[in-house]
Amino acid sequence: MAKSTKRSNAGVNIHDQKLVRGEGGELHQIAGDGDEVLTTAQGGPVSDDQNSLKVGARGPTLIEDFHFREKIFHFDHERIPERVVHARGYAAHGFFENYKSLAKYTRADLFQRAGERTPAFVRFSTVAGSKGSFDLARDVRGFAVKIYTQEGNWDLVGNNIPVFFIQDAIKFPDLVHAVKEEPDSAFPQAQSAHDNFWDFISLTPESMHMVMWQMSDRTIPRSFRFMEGFGVHTFRFVNEKGESTFVKFHWKPKLGLQSVMWNEAVKINGADPDFHRRDLWTAIQTGNYPEWELQVQLFEQDFADKFDFDVLDPTKIIPEEILPPVPIGRLVLDRMPDNFFAETEQVAFMTQNVPPGIDFSNDPLLQGRNFSYLDTQLKRLGSPNFTHIPINAPKCPFAHFQQDGHMAMRNPVGRVNYQPNSFGVGPRETAARGFTSFPENEAGEKRRLRSESFADHYSQARQFYISQTEVEQQHLAAALTFELSKVKTPVIRERMVAHLLNIDDALAHKVADKLGLREMPEPADAAVPTRQDLDPSPALSIIAKGPKRFEGRKLGILVSDGVDAKLLAALKAAIAKEGGTCEIVAPKVTGAEADDETIVEADEMIDGGPSVLFDAVALLPGEAGLADLLAESTARDFVADAFAHCKFIAYVEAATPLFVKAGVADSLDEGVVALKAKKDIATFVAMLGDLRLWAREPAVKMP
Repeated sequence: MAKSTKRSNAGVNIHDQKLVRGEGGELHQIAGDGDEVLTTAQGGPVSDDQNSLKVGARGPTLIEDFHFREKIFHFDHERIPERVVHARGYAAHGFFENYKSLAKYTRADLFQRAGERTPAFVRFSTVAGSKGSFDLARDVRGFAVKIYTQEGNWDLVGNNIPVFFIQDAIKFPDLVHAVKEEPDSAFPQAQSAHDNFWDFISLTPESMHMVMWQMSDRTIPRSFRFMEGFGVHTFRFVNEKGESTFVKFHWKPKLGLQSVMWNEAVKINGADPDFHRRDLWTAIQTGNYPEWELQVQLFEQDFADKFDFDVLDPTKIIPEEILPPVPIGRLVLDRMPDNFFAETEQVAFMTQNVPPGIDFSNDPLLQGRNFSYLDTQLKRLGSPNFTHIPINAPKCPFAHFQQDGHMAMRNPVGRVNYQPNSFGVGPRETAARGFTSFPENEAGEKRRLRSESFADHYSQARQFYISQTEVEQQHLAAALTFELSKVKTPVIRERMVAHLLNIDDALAHKVADKLGLREMPEPADAAVPTRQDLDPSPALSIIAKGPKRFEGRKLGILVSDGVDAKLLAALKAAIAKEGGTCEIVAPKVTGAEADDETIVEADEMIDGGPSVLFDAVALLPGEAGLADLLAESTARDFVADAFAHCKFIAYVEAATPLFVKAGVADSLDEGVVALKAKKDIATFVAMLGDLRLWAREPAVKMP
């Protein structure tokens, strides 16, 4: 494509948009003649809507920032009773088991004794959709963990992605307003593929790293059980001596990472919008308890000072190859809630909930979350007494003088409801055991600004992209193309391509070509040039770090009357040995009659059990019932979709006409295994650890 002579990027005036760049590389939209001036709800003009008020460039956020407090206060109270974000969630009970004493780093009680188990409650969620949306939206997944320690509740409120869209909490209402359904039309639901979101993103360069994660397969996970979790921010461990060590938290799934394909996700949402919920429910109910390992990146101030990026910037990671995470414990989910509303819906997570020995950093997004979460729980649950709800109550002894209010279930007993008092009644503070903040020295002017160390918005975005396999890069480009194709405003698409040019030239040209841009824009102005020297991080790839086993996955077996009973039994036994499960799909919900006249009970009727619900499939129809399958268009789709989604397929000779009907008979490859003898089952099962035959994807040309 020929380059346009007219500059068109996110850092200059584009199509009459009046923009200036701030000290940290962020963009400000400024008022011109006749334009409205942004004010507070009280009418006061706003000088800076991009940065909260801090002590110095990297210091803590000040509570006197009335504009931030008003903005986040109003945002927190916009919905009732549904959560504003993370509305669609699912949860389970379990426990955290500590591996060894971490007394060297932290005095937090749960980390002192090896083998000790602490009760936990975990809620998974999507961010953008309502409670009634579907599970397989392309979206960030919440991964919120409440651990009921002996020193109070610890809420590690994270996501399945280690970075975020924004660097300062003052922008959170704008981000969510932009990604939610557009306020005039009230659609699209649970989707970012619309003008408002990409308009905001294209004017927010700090979002580019997160955009790479969002457009990757990380946002269409196969299951909650197959995704990572992250604390996102940099926290502190503080030991008994008052010494501080920085810490970043990672949850690593025992079963490894896995995602689905976009075409597959769309069809799963139609076939089973509760796909992720059902998966977690079934796994726990059948005793296949999901498990994650808690790993931490620990580092001192000296490492932070020398690292290429600011550890307080929530849009950045520390690559695992540079600072390998250390395993410190495991999380196991082994019990579903007794009542969804009482527990999953009413659970209140707050980043401010930390036990003594865990402390905060000055990450401005974390500082804002610490303020916001208490406020939003007050509005959503209707009372400051939401801690009286059992799911939110500590499991350790607790005592205070708080009283009365809506929904008060307990009050101080006796005459004394205050302290200090001269009656020797009631609890008292304890300097020895109580929470104390790390005494970090802070100095600086009170100003609304962004630290210059936050200004590199493209280098880690590029690092993430080049760390993906070729297959994942293709998926990422296709996701960007799909999302931007839903944007009706050409200049927004153009601005996004301008940003992509700062990340990867080939990616930008691929997206621009698919979108039909006639001319390439100039690269967006970058406050800091994109670094080309950052090495790929294989840990960022789902496929490169695949599990290489079928444990925890599901094989869908399509049968009909006349199915070979011995072959079916042998296949099911082989899958069970690998730690997988099988489900039977048949033309009728009552099942099928096998060749030995036994009845094979069906888990799904073919109409309700498409192949998108399974990780691999086996076609075992009998000659007696083949005609019934061939008459079903859903049987054709079962085979065609399994092949198009690069799944491994086993089949018996009687199934050959199904390949013809599905239009793939001339395209069968090494991922399609004929079961002619017992050894063929072993061959097929050995393949399943790869989960997909990605070499097939270019041939099937799925979007």
